[in-house]
Order: sequence, then structure tokens, then C-alpha cells
Amino acid sequence: MITGQTWQYALGSVLLVSLVSLMGAFTLSLSRDFLKRILFFLVSFAVGSLLGGAFIHLLPEAFASDLDPMSVSLSVLGGIILFFVLEKFFRWRHCHHETTEDHVHPVVPMNIFGDAMHNLIDGVLIGVSYSVSIPLGMATTVAVFLHEIPQEIGDFGILIHGGLTVKKALFFNFTSALTSVIGVVLALMIGSAMDETMLYFIPLTAGGFIYIAGSDLIPELHHNTDVKISILQLLALLGGIAIMFGLATAF
Repeated sequence: MITGQTWQYALGSVLLVSLVSLMGAFTLSLSRDFLKRILFFLVSFAVGSLLGGAFIHLLPEAFASDLDPMSVSLSVLGGIILFFVLEKFFRWRHCHHETTEDHVHPVVPMNIFGDAMHNLIDGVLIGVSYSVSIPLGMATTVAVFLHEIPQEIGDFGILIHGGLTVKKALFFNFTSALTSVIGVVLALMIGSAMDETMLYFIPLTAGGFIYIAGSDLIPELHHNTDVKISILQLLALLGGIAIMFGLATAF
């Protein structure tokens, strides 16, 4: 049952996640090498949180629901395929024209639109999770939040490279992040009328988390094969899983 408390937690969560879009300004004060090291750590942590969220929170919740195991498995596969299609659809193409004050890189509007759709989906995932239970919603929010940090830093860099000023880059990045609010509202409104159907979104979300971690983030970690860095990446990944396990046992 979706209550007023569910709405409060869900809306508060997406607003918190939206604030991550402002982290780009913070990165301006960091050196490129230091930022690169931080990003690899954050990406590793995000991988652990996404996999932990999928296997420790979402899948146990799905198998404990009224869905039969085959429906759960097919829905997970459906989530993986859905996110594969979405990523294909929102992939932007590189532009080889020189960026000047009079020529804003075409990647800018494409990145803003793609990011807006990405955040809309994040909002739906958070809303669906909160419609099941507040602890599940909190776990999903943490996973999305940790994944969004390196994502939003990268988006900010693309907008600056594309010719926007810092103020405009922050404004458009934050505006596109607010589409997550639309996503959570839609999810909660639909969830109020379609409780049984919304159960399928839990394994779909798990499939999405597994796809993001496996296809988008883990390959990034393999770019650096230094032993020390690799060990730190593994520890960060395990740290993300540990947080998800801690949330599962705390509630």
C-alpha cells in the first residue's frame, strides 16, 4: 500500500539524487589525475552497490512475492534487454566539428536529452521500489545515488567540453536531473492502481542494475591493470556490496 510516508521518502530520495548533478562544480577544483583516481574508486563502489542492490534486495523481494520463479527470471532478462535497448537508443555520436563560442557541440543537447531520460528511468526505479517497501526504496536510492556520482561528473565534463559555461552546464545538468521527480511520481501513481503488475518491475529493476554494472561500469575498471589500483577497486566494490548487506540486515 502506498501511503503518504511512501511519497515523502520517495520524493525526498529523488531530490537528494538530483543534487548529485551539482557535483560538477566541485570537480573544477581537482586535478585531472586526482579526479581520475577518485572516479575509478567511485565506479567500483557503484558496481558493488548495484550488484548488491540487485542480488541482496531486489531478487529476494521478487522471489518472495506472488510471482512464480520463472516469471522472476524472465523479468530479470527482460530488464537486461530493456536497458540494452535504451542504451542503444540514447547513445550519442561523436561530432568532429571544432567547438567555439558560436558553435555549441551537438553532443550538448543530445547529452542533456539522454541524461534527462536516464534520470526519468532512475525515478521510476526508485518509485517502484518504494511502492513495495521503504527499506527496499532506500536500498535502491543508495545504489542509484552511488551510480549517479561518476555519471554526473562525466556529464558535466561533456557539457563544458561542448561549449557551455560553468553556470549553464550546472543549470542544464540539474534541470535534466529533475526528470527523476517525474519518474517517481508516475511510478507511485501507476503503482496505486496496478499493485500486481508493479511486482514485475522489481526483477526488471534488478535486471537493469545488473546490466548497468556489468556492461557500463565493470569494463571501465579493466582499463587500469595496475595491481595496487585493482586491489583498491576490488575493496571498493566489496564495500558497495557490504553497504547493501548492511541495509538488508538493518531493516
